[in-house]
Amino acid sequence: MSSRVDAGARRSRREGDRRAAGQGPDMRRVAYRETHSSRAAVAIVAAVLVMVLAAYGLLEAAVHAIGQPAWLIEPQVAAQRIVELPAGIPPLLLGAVGAVLAMAGLIFVLNGILPGRRARHLLAGAGQASGGPAVVVDDEVIASSLARRARLAANVTPEQVMVVVSQRQVLVNVRPTSGVPVDGGTVLAAVQDELDQMELEPSPEARVNVTPTGVIGA
Repeated sequence: MSSRVDAGARRSRREGDRRAAGQGPDMRRVAYRETHSSRAAVAIVAAVLVMVLAAYGLLEAAVHAIGQPAWLIEPQVAAQRIVELPAGIPPLLLGAVGAVLAMAGLIFVLNGILPGRRARHLLAGAGQASGGPAVVVDDEVIASSLARRARLAANVTPEQVMVVVSQRQVLVNVRPTSGVPVDGGTVLAAVQDELDQMELEPSPEARVNVTPTGVIGA
């Protein structure tokens, strides 16, 4: 009797553990949300614009149906003017309106097509695939760490090193001290070693640019 009770208790614990694991957060989804920008704002703007245009069209149609003068313009007159474009409109104004509409359309299209990544990287070895914690690092923090490593390798001051971090590339600009040459290969090796230790995802490619003109040492 006691053995059956123990077996049932162990089975219940295993089922409870499985349920608890299933209720845990999906770290891949959490990491994706932290590294990609939301399109909610653009979607809300598009929805508001459509609602405003639809409400205006409904208002003009209702006013026209009851025989009252148009609020802004008669629907038939507006349709006729659209058909007759570009007649009656100065070319400069027509070009400006077209450029604004094209820019707005391009913004909406790019927001729908591009991945919309934030200025952040994911630590690949954080263990999020196995349910462990996901670690997301801002590109500014990464740039600060790489700038420190490059500064030590080049033996220059912090003001002489500037690091720009993007999703796929790390650009290190070094301004040497006048009369003291800087080996770009040494700086690149140091920066690459720092990147290898970080294990960033996606992994950026490091580039080092040593300016031909230096600064006067203090």
